[in-house]
Amino acid sequence: MKYRNHNPYGVFRIPAFRSLILGGILVHIGTAAQSLAIGWEMYQRTDQALMLGLIGLTQAIPMLLFTLPAGYLADVFNRRTVMVAGMIGTTLTSVGLAVFSHTSGAIIWMYILLFFDATFHRIASPSRTALLPLLVPQEQFESSVKWRTTLFHLSAVIGPAVGGIIITRSIAAAYVFSALTTVIYIFLLCRINVPDAPKSHRGEMVKQVVEGIRFVWKRKVILGSVSLDLFAVFLGGAVYLLPIFARDIITDPPFGLTPEEVLGWLRAAPAAGAIAMALILAHLPPMKKAGRALFLSVAGFGLATIVFGLSRSFWLSWIMLFLTGFFDNISVVVRHTLVQLRTPNRMRGRVSAVNSIFIGSSNELGGFESGLVAHLFSPVISVISGGSGTIIVVASWLKLFPKLRKVDSLANPEDR
Repeated sequence: MKYRNHNPYGVFRIPAFRSLILGGILVHIGTAAQSLAIGWEMYQRTDQALMLGLIGLTQAIPMLLFTLPAGYLADVFNRRTVMVAGMIGTTLTSVGLAVFSHTSGAIIWMYILLFFDATFHRIASPSRTALLPLLVPQEQFESSVKWRTTLFHLSAVIGPAVGGIIITRSIAAAYVFSALTTVIYIFLLCRINVPDAPKSHRGEMVKQVVEGIRFVWKRKVILGSVSLDLFAVFLGGAVYLLPIFARDIITDPPFGLTPEEVLGWLRAAPAAGAIAMALILAHLPPMKKAGRALFLSVAGFGLATIVFGLSRSFWLSWIMLFLTGFFDNISVVVRHTLVQLRTPNRMRGRVSAVNSIFIGSSNELGGFESGLVAHLFSPVISVISGGSGTIIVVASWLKLFPKLRKVDSLANPEDR
């Protein structure tokens, strides 16, 4: 059998990969705890669904403004240096959020700090994504993406759980916790030995950014995969409305859970589902019929979102959120592997930036869309309409990108 010698744990023998993953886990835990805290604080202080949507909009603007320039930085400068600079910025903004939360500072300043926090994240993101292929051999890259995704979602389970415990005592402490995890990540990054690799020449930033956009546009398989995820996540942004469901819609919380703890459980559910799928994928050989799996998984994500919107039961809601993460993890693995393995190193920063624009903006703008629809109609209508829209997008993309559906092996460069 071709893959009888497949070792799912072989990538952990690479020290740089271990350090990168450990630091990433800690930061994701801290970020998840901070995200839980900011959503809860805004809803508690304002009682308005629109304010939850504005969190997404505030974070989406830096995504749209700075991600492409950050991709240029990742291709012409040392990627680790760019990452460290961005992480220092997020540390400072988390400390600022803690101060304003503790002193009950003006809401507008909280949004301003969120804007800068998202800006620094954008600066670091393309470099972080483009660094991994330099640390892992190509034959182990798909495995590294699977494990990175698995552990990312594990941290997304732990983060809300930790955040839920912390905010029952002090919301400001969740921001401090996030800052501490970032400091540890910076320390681990500085210990990694990053090999030399071809870089793009400095200068003509706009021209080089446009080159990255053109590369994605011409590779229809890459364009189809990232745009499918963009619209699916944009329409299925139920996560931003979870404070409303936790406090006002779920009618049967078990074990005497407080609304804050219910929120933590609900926020952890998609990540728990993603972990389950990621563990399955990590122990399987390289994926076959990847294009078909991508479309089926996004359709499953949309269907689970619809059922969640209809539910009033804690357990049914939790299971549906679990399934959204379960299905979404397939699309994450397919998309990340396609983008990185089919892009030359000198362009990975810019192409990763384009990918981040598609995916990251869909998360934040999707949160704003969900909050706006919830404000105009209701949270239930917002979620159900979003899930329905996701299924419509899947049907449309099957016709628009037939080559994507036919992709078999993720590492095959011939599937353009």
